[in-house]
Amino acid sequence: MASRKPPNQEMVQVDSSDKSASPFWRNRPSNPRNISSKAADSNMVVGASYSHTDILKFDSLSLTPSSSRPHTPPSLSRGNTRNTSTPPPRFNSALSSPPKRPTYPQFMSQTNSDWGAGHEDYDDDEDDAERYFYNENADEDEFGLPSISSMRREAKKRIPNKKTNDPGGGSSKGNYGMSSMLTPERQPGRARANSSDIAEERGAPIYPTAMQSEGKILRPQYKDILRDPANSLHLINHPPIPQNATPKEAEAHSTRISRINKFRRILQASSIPLSDLRDSSWSGIPEEVRAMSWQLLLGYLPTSSERRVATLERKRKAYLDGVRQAFERGGYASNASNGRTSMTSQARIRGLDEALWHQISIDVPRTSPHLQLYSYEATQRSLERILYVWAIRHPASGYVQGINDLVTPFWQVFLGSYITDNNVESGMDPGQLPKPVLDAVEADSFWCLTKLLDGIQDNYIYAQPGIVRQVSALRDLITRIDAGLAKHLESEGVEFMQFSFRWMNCLLMREVSVKNTIRMWDTYMAEEQGFSEFHLYVCAAFLVKWSEQLVKMDFQETMMFLQALPTRDWTEKDVELLLSEAFIWQSLFRGSSAHLRNSNGVT
Repeated sequence: MASRKPPNQEMVQVDSSDKSASPFWRNRPSNPRNISSKAADSNMVVGASYSHTDILKFDSLSLTPSSSRPHTPPSLSRGNTRNTSTPPPRFNSALSSPPKRPTYPQFMSQTNSDWGAGHEDYDDDEDDAERYFYNENADEDEFGLPSISSMRREAKKRIPNKKTNDPGGGSSKGNYGMSSMLTPERQPGRARANSSDIAEERGAPIYPTAMQSEGKILRPQYKDILRDPANSLHLINHPPIPQNATPKEAEAHSTRISRINKFRRILQASSIPLSDLRDSSWSGIPEEVRAMSWQLLLGYLPTSSERRVATLERKRKAYLDGVRQAFERGGYASNASNGRTSMTSQARIRGLDEALWHQISIDVPRTSPHLQLYSYEATQRSLERILYVWAIRHPASGYVQGINDLVTPFWQVFLGSYITDNNVESGMDPGQLPKPVLDAVEADSFWCLTKLLDGIQDNYIYAQPGIVRQVSALRDLITRIDAGLAKHLESEGVEFMQFSFRWMNCLLMREVSVKNTIRMWDTYMAEEQGFSEFHLYVCAAFLVKWSEQLVKMDFQETMMFLQALPTRDWTEKDVELLLSEAFIWQSLFRGSSAHLRNSNGVT
């Protein structure tokens, strides 16, 4: 049977009579003539727009211009097959690498290979793609969103007796009980595409099923913690020192207990002194008191204990009301002949900005995909609501790719405050927790994300002027700190915008782990302008850290190295060293115009 190109898809609501598709997509018949005219360019790089490599100035690298709506990567017309044995083109540059050295396009195609999922063959008699319409009786969750679980159940019924292996090699379920019936087969030849957006090709989302917790259980006193986070302070237990502990380990254990007790004294005060809390938080916050400390440092919680309970109730209720309002149904007109909603009234069915929701639904599954916590449906739906409500409340910027990363530290820290084991990255499905807990985690994450972004909103408005200024300041700062490195990058044609844009846009979250990011944010929140000013000096210290390696590299090697920095094995000590170096640079150059002087001596 000949291979067929799957139908293109776009986002709309789904009629309850047919729930086999993802709730936000409808199939659209494709034109074979258009397909053949959009044959994949071998120079295209998967994920270019999302990873910001589309601003790289390669002579032989062609990237499609961004549009108002993401595009689906083109496939070859039916009957044609991709020649996967043809090597990617090499750069025609005087700075070309030795023959055995991988080129930058090869490197990018390898690092983005996980996005190259293909599709199974379609039957020839399915030429006309189905069109799905929203039905007000569809199975939905409490916020009016189509139920993903029911969609998956219906999808399974539509493809009986078809068994595929899951990505881990199991028969029908993987290590997490993941159903694989809807998992598309991977085509190893699909390493390049016309856009980073492959979400339009996916079927119904697949999530890990609930599993038994691995010692991570809900605290019995969670209701008291919900009412007032200070109630968790008297629940802190200090484990005894192991009998075989070395003197160094015993000293570290004693120091940690002393720090926890110091934070407890500060947080239990009737009026919390923020100056003392900032001073103590700069060198790191113990995980037992981190959630409450963050909320105080960001100004979400009031310092007065008398106002804390009422403020939390009011803010959480305001967020949940905002979610319901954002997703509530509106009026719509029905087609009298078939009872279905017309296309022109789709947007009035509920208060959704379809293009905005479409982009968020693409980015959320990409958020920390290596962590099990963010693969659960409860987590992803929560992040979707947070990002959507924030975007519609901030029309000047709206949703920008990268903001999805910034919400994860809050969600992870606040969730851990209700669990006996604060490490919630794996071993627990948040969907098993009581609804009031998830509502509180979601609302607190939303308001703290809002507080953070209020200080750096220039990074996300039109043309992102805040990031442009920071990148320019970073270049000038590196010129003062490490002139040799700055001259080498300039001689190789490496623009700071090509690699540091992502550092500013995502606050280095793509370069270090979430755990290390959380430790960095302890210090950021202790600083008066941590996310807007101190982060610049952290990026400077981060770049200078690799100076010895970078000065020996040409353009391609430099870009490949900066796109995949060796920080996988970084520990908290590495982050603290980076923060200390950043503090030195800030002490030397903040408030001084010397490092802002350009090559012509003009400030």
